Amino acid sequence: LHTTVKSLRKTGTERRWLERHLKDPFVKASKQQHYRCRSAFKLLEIDDKLSVLRPGLSVLDCGAAPGAWSQFAVERVNALGTDPAVPTGFVLGVDLLRISPLEGAVFLSEADITDPSTLRAIQSLLPVGKADIILSDMAPNATGIKELDQQKLIRLCLGLLDISQSILKPKGTMLCKFWDGSEARLLQSRLKEQFQDVRTIKPQASRKDSAESYYLARLYRGK
Repeated sequence: LHTTVKSLRKTGTERRWLERHLKDPFVKASKQQHYRCRSAFKLLEIDDKLSVLRPGLSVLDCGAAPGAWSQFAVERVNALGTDPAVPTGFVLGVDLLRISPLEGAVFLSEADITDPSTLRAIQSLLPVGKADIILSDMAPNATGIKELDQQKLIRLCLGLLDISQSILKPKGTMLCKFWDGSEARLLQSRLKEQFQDVRTIKPQASRKDSAESYYLARLYRGK
């Protein structure tokens, strides 16, 4: 922490970020409950309300680093098989960044989800080659230009939607992050073409000043 404080003394913006971070109740809760980062509580809230994850399901977590969503998914789908009374699920995480190993999950680190070789690896690792649920907390490297960053994230989601034709089971689910902007409607429209039920969610763990929201798309129409 001392090193972090020293490195963030340069600007008022950085100081305010650090102060907010240290006061954030979800940051504190993530440490208390041993989640890898605060984003676990976004998925926790969505799942508690809408029952996205269930024992026995196969999950593909895209943009998985540092692994908090996979960590939570392992618990909810019983990927470790700790509850013998319910089916055992499977969790596969993918990210361009390195992800530290996690018991109960399989990770493809430093892998580009848009690369055909990554898609082949995903298919080889998923049970029967397909997932029941695709989770995406992916985000592009920010440029600081709001409209451009929004467009880049929507493009990532649209690319993932295209890939889902090969890796998502019929009646499957996709949960993907987006930043609000004009192109978000395009993503919503595309999701509605391919899923029977699409809704917008903004968890409490998403900061109020953030443009971040999620589309939850259920009952995939694919074959």
